[in-house]
Parts: sequence; C-alpha cells; structure tokens
Amino acid sequence: MTTTSESRHTGWQPPEPALSVRQVLTLERVLAGEPEVVAGAGQLDRPVRWVHVAEAADVGVMLSGGEMVLTTGVLLAGDEAKQAEYVRSLHRAEASALVLGLGRAFPAPPEVMRRAAERCGLPMVVLHRPFPFAELTEEVQCRLVRRKFAAVSLSEAVRTALTGLITAGAPLQRLLDEVARHSGCPVVVTNLAHRVLATAGERSAVDDVLRDWERVARQAGGGAGDGWIRAELGGHGERWGRLLLCGHRGDPATGRLLADRAAEALVLHRMLGGGSARTWEEQSAQSLLTDLAEGAVPARQLLPRARAAGLPVNRRTFVPLVVPDADPARLDRVLRVLGLPGLVAELAGPVTAVLLSLARDQHAEALTAHFAARLRTETGAPAAVVAAADPRTDWDDVPAGLREARHVADAVAGSFAPLGPPAVVRLRDVHLRGLVRLLRDDPHVQSFAERELDGLLGEAEPELLDVLRTYLATGRNKSRTALLHHVSRPALYRRLEAIQVRLGVDLDDFEQAASVHIALLAHDAQQG
Repeated sequence: MTTTSESRHTGWQPPEPALSVRQVLTLERVLAGEPEVVAGAGQLDRPVRWVHVAEAADVGVMLSGGEMVLTTGVLLAGDEAKQAEYVRSLHRAEASALVLGLGRAFPAPPEVMRRAAERCGLPMVVLHRPFPFAELTEEVQCRLVRRKFAAVSLSEAVRTALTGLITAGAPLQRLLDEVARHSGCPVVVTNLAHRVLATAGERSAVDDVLRDWERVARQAGGGAGDGWIRAELGGHGERWGRLLLCGHRGDPATGRLLADRAAEALVLHRMLGGGSARTWEEQSAQSLLTDLAEGAVPARQLLPRARAAGLPVNRRTFVPLVVPDADPARLDRVLRVLGLPGLVAELAGPVTAVLLSLARDQHAEALTAHFAARLRTETGAPAAVVAAADPRTDWDDVPAGLREARHVADAVAGSFAPLGPPAVVRLRDVHLRGLVRLLRDDPHVQSFAERELDGLLGEAEPELLDVLRTYLATGRNKSRTALLHHVSRPALYRRLEAIQVRLGVDLDDFEQAASVHIALLAHDAQQG
C-alpha cells in the first residue's frame, strides 16, 4: 500500500466536473433572465449533457437523455393535454431539465406543466425576462466541449503514463500508484471473490476503505455509485478480477474513463508477466507478510489489509510458520487440501512463511503437525522441516511470532542432519544452537570460533570437520558416528585422535568438548 503524496506537481490538472442544472442556473447569462425554479427543486444536481432548443410538441423522441430543453411553448399554448404530455415525454426521455421562457406564449408559469413536472421529479425553470436562448446554448456548449476535451486529454495522458511504466517493466504497485494519483482516491484491485490483491492511494484513506471491506465491496458490487466506479479485468471472454476507484469525487464519466484506461493497462500488464513470475495473489500475500515480519508498520494498521485479503481475524488463533526452501504454491495447495485458512508467501532468505488462522476451539499444535506431515507427503521429502512459533491469540503478537518462527528456521538449518529432523521444530527444540545463531555476527563470537577451530579450518582434509560435527551432534557416540560416516571404529578413533591433536583438546573432557561444540555451531552459523 503506498501513499501518493510525493506526486504533487506533474502539470496535470483534472478536467472540469460535469455541469449540473444548478450550476447552469448560476451562469451570468442565465441570471440575466431572472430564472425561477417552479418544480423539481430537489433534482437540480442532475448533470447536463447537452442543451437543446426545441418548440416541437413531440420533442421527447429527439432526445437521448441528459439534455436541458429550452422552449417558449408557442405550440403548447391553449392545450393543457399537450402541455402535460410534453412534460411527461421529457421525463421518459430522461431530460435533465425544462426551461420555459415566459412572455411569448405564457405570461406566467402554466400550472398544468408545473404540476406534471413536480409529479415526474423533472426540474422546471421559468425565465421572467426575455432571454436569447442562443447565448445560453453557446455558453453551456462551450463549457461542455472544454470538459470533453479535458477528459480525452486525461485519457491519453493516463494511457501514455501507464504504457510507459509497463514497457519499463514496472511492478503492479507502481501502475496503481499512478492511477491513484490521477483519480485522487483509493484504488483497489480484487479477485472475483472480492479478496483484495493490491491497493494504492493515501494510506489513511485506503485503511478507511478496507476497515469494513466486506460490506463496502457488496455495496459497490453494482458498479458506480457515490463515487465508486468499477471496471472489470479479464480477456478472451473470461473475467478474473476488478478494479475499483473508491470515492471518486470528480465527474462520473471521467472517473469511468479513467477506470477503463487503468483496467486496460492492468490486463496488458498481467498478460506480459507484470515484471514478476508471481501472481497478484502471491504478491499481495508477500507484501502483507513481509510488512508483518519486518515490523515497519504496526500490526494494528495491517489488520484491515489482512481482513480484506480474506484472512479470518476475529477471535482466531494465529500460528506463524516458516518453511525453508519451500515452494509457496505447494504450501498453498497443502492448506487447501487440509481446509486450513491462511496466507502463504516467500520472504527474503529464501524462506516461505505461512500464517495459519484457526478457530479458538481448534488444537493448534495438532493441526500444525498435520500440516507438516502432509507437506512431507506432498513433497516426497522426509527431511522437510516446519519451523513453528507458539500460537498467538492477539493479532498484535503476530509479527513477533513470525520473527520467532524465522529464528527457529535459521537455527535448525542442518542441525538435525545426523539424527533425522522432526517434522515440526519450535524454539524449545533449538536450545544452544538458537542462541549461537542469534550471536553469530558478534565479533567476539567470531573470534572465539576461529581460535577454537584454528587447527581444522585450514585443513586440507575437510572430512575431519564433518566427523567432529557428527561426533558432537550425536552426543559423542562413537558407534553412531562410525555408522553415519561408513567407517570402522578403529578408523574413527584415528580421525578423532587427529582432531584432538590439531585442536589441542581432549574431547573426553566435557568442558573442552562443549567449548569446541559451541565454536563449531558459531562457525556453521557464520557460514550459513
């Protein structure tokens, strides 16, 4: 989610909003005719698409909607039935307003027409002073033409900007930031299930939109309304998403044009690969879990994004997991097979994070074990390990849980190789190794490791270091070590003797063996 405050001065100006009936009545030339609204006063905010001067009694058949009709009523005088039908025909044609010039046919507002207009909700305005209709049509038409030209210019500016970004290989977020800058409102991309895939716009405004996303999405499902403008995303007869401008305050027609241009660009962006091999769903989950794990954004601020992404968050138990070197698509498939709600994303490392969201009455540890067992079956890798943090019932504790799971995954790397790793590893399982991994970048620890292992680190026979690693990991079990390295016991004794000579230690002494073990753990941690 990105703010657009940095995009302030680009030379672009929004097009003038559509003229409403109310705005037309405030024009200086119209005020000279002393206009009076005699009916439909509650509908004065209707947009005026065009101005049409007509005296024909059947003018309704010539209209296409949105016209302000100007007339003197010369063909209606003396026939009340024609007067009422004239108003009704304008209503059926969805005219925006009727303007009647008094004096030539009607000295006062005709009551029949006024009542008919009131019943239909059609604004009816009378001009008390003679007024050349040509001046009004010229003024309004010029304004409308300028607005249409500005809208076309905006359309081309947006198309050019988005095409340039796509050509440069920009990510989806950069395109959405550009759309939000032009629209001046939050922009949301969803899949067909209303799950939010990406957003752009001023952060607080986006959070307001996402806070009650399910209700908001249903209200906006019908298309435009109250500034909500929707454009479908898809191609070849298949829809796969939606783009929404949320609370667009400009002209609806301009907003719809902007949404259509943005949708065209997003479809092209997806067809060309979008500068990333990951789907938009994967990018959305990655952005959310990365922000959670890094803690740069308070967890409370990320809650609307998680809810809008389809993650259940109310009265849930959250289980942060990290799986080293795992395919996110495979993990997501395991979640779907087991029917477990959660988010999956690849983080830097590379590790894949999984955030399970379980009901409070579900057994978190049992389901985590079930997930890990299924993962081993799916991957065919009996050594696959799931690093798990303790379950969290408070959303604010999730970032710490993700960091804990990542620390466990880092500490467990290679540590169980001789013994065979358990399917699920937790903080309580990594013991000293976990502490050493946390301290591996400390210069004192690095110096200690080099000093303790100096006799082996430059050794031309690296298998001695491997033998030492296995011997200490098995609790100094000589039989087990010999078996794992496929050597006889006498051969192992000779190698252990060589190790002790080079290091100047007695591995039968617990303290000296512990010191060497800690140094070896630190060395392995530093080597990754």
